[in-house]
Amino acid sequence: MDLPDLIRGVNRRLEQVLEAELKPKGVSLHQYRVLEALTERNGLPMGDLATRLFVDGPTLTKTIDKMVEAAEVYRGPDPHDRRKVLIFLSRRGAEHFENVGPLITSIQQEILDGLGKSEAAALTNLLSELLCGTASWRSLKSRGRETLDHK
Repeated sequence: MDLPDLIRGVNRRLEQVLEAELKPKGVSLHQYRVLEALTERNGLPMGDLATRLFVDGPTLTKTIDKMVEAAEVYRGPDPHDRRKVLIFLSRRGAEHFENVGPLITSIQQEILDGLGKSEAAALTNLLSELLCGTASWRSLKSRGRETLDHK
């Protein structure tokens, strides 16, 4: 299996586990991610939120519309740029996140614990470097790291 397939497969498996835990709580994975992002930084523009969540604009708009309808988030004007709309976490959304956040955190921690501390740190660092572009794709091996080939 090549690297993109491995990444997609791991991502899909993680999403399935998270969705199975969130569904009984009445929260979709996209909704959870919105709640999480707004808990970390409230009042985000739609474009920034879409980038942060790795979703396209139409998908985010549908999710936000559902969340506004459920009174979990609300839209408000950007005081610095009237053309922008900011998304804010409501009290109800914050309470919803408080109910599901620890559950998702524990699942993520369980996965990392299964890898072991040093392996989890190495994986997290490598994925962060690849995602953020701080490492040249070709320089990873030259920096003393093993290749990313799956054998």
